[in-house]
Amino acid sequence: MRVMVLGGDGYCGWPTSLHLSDCGHEVVIVDNFVRRQIDHELGVQSLTPIATLKQRVRAWKEVSGQEIAVEVGDLLDWEFVSGVIKSYRPDAVVHFAEQRAAPYSMIDRAHAVYTQHNNVIGTLNLLFAIKEHAPECHLVKLGTMGEYGTPNIDIEEGYIEIEHNGRKDILPFPKQPGSWYHLSKVHDSHNIAFACKIWDLKATDLNQGVVYGTVTEQTERDERLINRFDYDEIYGTALNRFCIQAAIGHPMTVYGKGGQTRGFLDIRDTVRCIELAIEHPAEPGEFRVFNQFTEEFSILDLAKMVKEAASKLGIEAKIENLPNPRVEAEEHYYNAKHTKLLDLGLEPHYLKESLLDSLLNIAMRYKERVEPDAIDPKVSWREGQRKERKAPSAV
Repeated sequence: MRVMVLGGDGYCGWPTSLHLSDCGHEVVIVDNFVRRQIDHELGVQSLTPIATLKQRVRAWKEVSGQEIAVEVGDLLDWEFVSGVIKSYRPDAVVHFAEQRAAPYSMIDRAHAVYTQHNNVIGTLNLLFAIKEHAPECHLVKLGTMGEYGTPNIDIEEGYIEIEHNGRKDILPFPKQPGSWYHLSKVHDSHNIAFACKIWDLKATDLNQGVVYGTVTEQTERDERLINRFDYDEIYGTALNRFCIQAAIGHPMTVYGKGGQTRGFLDIRDTVRCIELAIEHPAEPGEFRVFNQFTEEFSILDLAKMVKEAASKLGIEAKIENLPNPRVEAEEHYYNAKHTKLLDLGLEPHYLKESLLDSLLNIAMRYKERVEPDAIDPKVSWREGQRKERKAPSAV
């Protein structure tokens, strides 16, 4: 199939592009490089030294013989979105092209507005472009488990059967998002569902858990294909962050009590889930929802696992409980269903000691690139502001 990967230069988008290309699909990457620009804004960089997109796709062609096309542009630019969909008429569009960090959206008013405008309007432009130029295209949209929040009932995959006053119906599962970013994802889900209803589009919403790791089969083939690895307080997800902190002798920062429980998955499973979704498309008019994660852990449990793995490598890691800068339940019930991707053939990579060793070794290899002052949380979600931090040190 011809597959367009929006945000194909990013943490999930780049390995997905390589994986789909390796599977024999014709891949087109669309990106505006805003994630790289945000690195400059935040005064931090990927732990791993990532090549430019031009260098990356050239290296992939040398390694695999497969060519990945690149289109540079912004989903907020209607003429660009319309033109690129009309030009390629993709069979599937994989949509990663959004501001993806909850803490970034909570910095202040401007970052909240940017996140919602970029994510919601960009997705609306995409929906109209697909409707006009590629109505048979299957949209695979990366959502988030954070749309659901932490309800005191089991979380179903997208929909729940309700009985009220003697009548029954199947309705979208209630959403309790915890940030301006997560709210933007809820808006996306509603807009995509509505577009499928009125235009007979077909879409799959992948409510993804917290991703960890950086290595896939494809990114290992050449140094120039290496994926980004975020560790900072804004973009660094919990497990990646803990591994960096352990490697440089910084206490692992557990927010509050650490009882916050979430769904997690390996980056290798992310790319496989995308493959399964596009190769088993939704029907016209159907808006499917898959919960995309493989295991559930509390934040404190993750920190303890890293501490144990680090000790076997001769690293004395410490855990530090910090006042929680977020507004969230720190102890709660959490049981989310996630069977639909397993039914399609997903064979999960579970979090094991070997994977933790790999992450810690990557952290040790590149630890000289760490900006220590970018680690501790400075965004207060209640106050809606970010504390000033020191200028980044020279690299």
